[in-house]
Amino acid sequence: MAAHPLLDDLRGALGDAAVLTDPDLLAGHARDEADLCDSGVPLVVVRPRDTEGVVAVVRAAGRHGVPVVPQGARTGLAGAANAVDGAVVVSTVAMNRVREIDPVGRIAVVQPGVVNAALARAVREHGLWYPPDPGSWESSTVGGNVATNAGGMCCVKYGVTGEYVLGLEVVLASGEVLRTGRRTAKGVAGYDLTRLFVGSEGTLGVITEVTVALRPAPEQSLTLVAVFPTVATAGGAVAGIAGRGLTPSLLELLDRTHLRAIEAYRPMGLRTDAEALLLAAVDTGARAADDLARLAEVCTAAGADEVYAAGDATEAAALLQARRLAHPAMERFAAQTYPGGNGGLVIDDVAVPRARLAELLDGVARIAEACRVPIGVVGHAGDGNMHPNIVVDRADPDSLARGRRAFDEIMALGLELGGTCTGEHGVGLLKRDWLAREIGPVGVRVHQAIKGALDPAGLLNPGKVF
Repeated sequence: MAAHPLLDDLRGALGDAAVLTDPDLLAGHARDEADLCDSGVPLVVVRPRDTEGVVAVVRAAGRHGVPVVPQGARTGLAGAANAVDGAVVVSTVAMNRVREIDPVGRIAVVQPGVVNAALARAVREHGLWYPPDPGSWESSTVGGNVATNAGGMCCVKYGVTGEYVLGLEVVLASGEVLRTGRRTAKGVAGYDLTRLFVGSEGTLGVITEVTVALRPAPEQSLTLVAVFPTVATAGGAVAGIAGRGLTPSLLELLDRTHLRAIEAYRPMGLRTDAEALLLAAVDTGARAADDLARLAEVCTAAGADEVYAAGDATEAAALLQARRLAHPAMERFAAQTYPGGNGGLVIDDVAVPRARLAELLDGVARIAEACRVPIGVVGHAGDGNMHPNIVVDRADPDSLARGRRAFDEIMALGLELGGTCTGEHGVGLLKRDWLAREIGPVGVRVHQAIKGALDPAGLLNPGKVF
C-alpha cells in the first residue's frame, strides 16, 4: 500500500525523527487512561518542538483533510485524547520547556508538554508556587491540564487550573496563531478567549504556550485524618466544615474499598476497617494548629470514630501519597476482582453542592447495591467533587451493562442534586450525552456554533465533547 502523501509533507516540515509510524508506537498513542472508551489507530504520531512545527502539521493535515488529535501525557480519564482512525496525533512531549519565570510579575510561561510537577519544582526555586495539583501531577502536562481544566487536591482552597491561566498561544484549525489573555494582574479587554480554550479538550485549537499565575510558596501545612463509621457521615462532616466557615487547603475522602485497595497495593498502615476516611490539611501559618483543632471538632461532632493529626511532615506526605495512589490501586483491585486481564474501571466524575454531598454518597451506595457492581468512592470532598469507580468485567456483557447502568444513574443523581456531570476530568467521549442533558439544546447549539466558526471542517479532535 502506498504511503499517505501527508507523511511526506510532515517529514519535510519536521524531519524524519519527529514523524513516527511504528505500529507499536501508534497503538500506544491510541488512547488515554479512560477505560471502555472507543479509540482508533492513528496514521502517524508527530512530535513538534515549537509553535512553528504545530502550524506546519495543522496546515498539512488541513490540506489533506486529515483529523488532528492533540495529546499530552495521555493521563486523562474521559477519552478526550483518544485517537480516531487515520488521524495525525500531535504529541506535545517534546514541547517541554519552561520559557520564563518572572518572580516580580509572579507568572511563568511554559510550553504545553511541561509536566505539572516539573513546573512546581522550577518555580519553588524562586519562592513561588503553582497550586494546581492533579493526582497525576508527576506525569500529566500543563497543556493537558489546561485542555481539560483539571482539578486536584488543593482545589478546595486554591481552585482549578483555569483560575491560574492568564494567557494562551493557540494554533487554530486554519493554521493561524492566536494569542489570548495577558501578563498583567488585571485586564478586561475584549471577550475572555482564554477561558474559551481552557477546558475545550483540543476541539478548538492546539495549545502551544501557556502563561500561568503563580503564588508565594505556602507555609508548611498541618494534616489530620478522621475515620468515620459511614461514608455519608464523612460527607456530613464536609458540610459541617464548610458551614463553620473553615477553609482547609485539602479535604479528601476515601471509602473502605479504596483504603483496602491502597493498602494492598502499597502497605502503609491505613485503617482498612474504616468505612470512610477524611484527609484534611491547613496551611494558615501561625493559625494552623488552631484551625486544625477546629476541623477535628467538626469531624468529632459529625460522628468520627477517631481523629488524629499527622505527627510530622513525613507522615503527612505519606498520607498524601496514599491518596495519590488511589487510581493505580483501584486498577489493580479491578484486575484481581476479575482475573485474566478482564477487570476494568468506569471512572465517574460528578460534582454536587457541598451541602448535598452526603445525599450523593448515600445514593451511590444504593446504586451499587441495585446494580450489583462494586463501586469505590474517592474524591475531593471539600469541593463536592467525587469519583465513584465502577468495577466491571470487560468479558461479561451483563457486567458491562450493569456498570453502564450504574454510571448513568450516578450521573442522573448528580444532576438531580444540582450538580454537574464532570468536575475536572472533562467530557471527552465518556460524557457527551450527559453534557447535552446538562446544558440543554440551546447550550448545545451555542457549542456547535463556536466549533463551526473555529473549525469549519471539523478536523480538530472530532467526536469529542458533543
